[in-house]
Amino acid sequence: MDNKPQASSSKFQLKNLAFTLSVIVAVVWAMIFPEHFTTWGSFKVSSLIIPLLMLIMFGMGTTMSIHDFAGVVKMPKAILAGLLCQFTIMPIVGLLLVLLAGLPNEIAAGVILVGSSPSGLASNVMSYISKSNVALSITLTAFATILAPFLTPLLMKLLASSYVPVDVLGMLWSITKIVLLPIIAGLAFNHFFYERFKLFGKIMPIVSMTGIVVIIAVITASGRDSLLSIGFLLIGIVTLHNLIGYTLGYWITTLLGMDKKSARTIAFEVGMQNSGLASGIAAEMGRLATMGLAPALFSIIQNITGSILSGFWRKDVKKM
Repeated sequence: MDNKPQASSSKFQLKNLAFTLSVIVAVVWAMIFPEHFTTWGSFKVSSLIIPLLMLIMFGMGTTMSIHDFAGVVKMPKAILAGLLCQFTIMPIVGLLLVLLAGLPNEIAAGVILVGSSPSGLASNVMSYISKSNVALSITLTAFATILAPFLTPLLMKLLASSYVPVDVLGMLWSITKIVLLPIIAGLAFNHFFYERFKLFGKIMPIVSMTGIVVIIAVITASGRDSLLSIGFLLIGIVTLHNLIGYTLGYWITTLLGMDKKSARTIAFEVGMQNSGLASGIAAEMGRLATMGLAPALFSIIQNITGSILSGFWRKDVKKM
């Protein structure tokens, strides 16, 4: 029996656990000592968010190749179904939840923003751990990320403009700068230089995880007062948002005739968002302490629920 896949999966699970625990520690630290993550002398720590996100997106690009985008030819129905679910379920559910909860405008816009964002690399990891359709997961993440500069601003204009002013062209440029250009640079690096710098591929995931932890800590510190006043309600809304995404993503694609592994993959793609991107947009809009709160909480919660769900589905695969 080959134990390599089992060992590799266990390694992924340990890394994910370490990442989740690091995020929790960072959040607690930022809540108790917010001054550690707001200013260092005259330097505003929040100014690190955009460069860190660009570095993370560059790292994401280095894990991709042009072949990832060829998946649409092999799995057109699954790709179309996944993208439609990604950019309809989460934005609409986010809007319904904030309407029911009556959140303050900018915090409500943050919930809709994270719902309107694409999936991220975390969904690929969960698909791998759960033994779902990893090729589909990578292809969906790639396509959703490329479409985000166009679809995320439009969704925000349609669903969130009553909460905050939405500059569609400004947001399009922000997402292009934060996501599209770094990913294209990462793709080029992977294509032309990967063989010369293989160590780079091992370092970037650590850099990315560290960057996300720092970003979440900065947002938590910036929005500490809002979190203290509305934290439990927002945690409940973000958790519901995440869980409803998994549930509807799975059952809708099952009803559309997807096989179980593909339906589970799409559930992860729908329920797990690129909360880092949402945080970056909030920072670009000058609303990090309010709009940035839901993305920061979403990052913590989706890693906890995703780990539980992937472990459960992995055990189910063994029984099949």
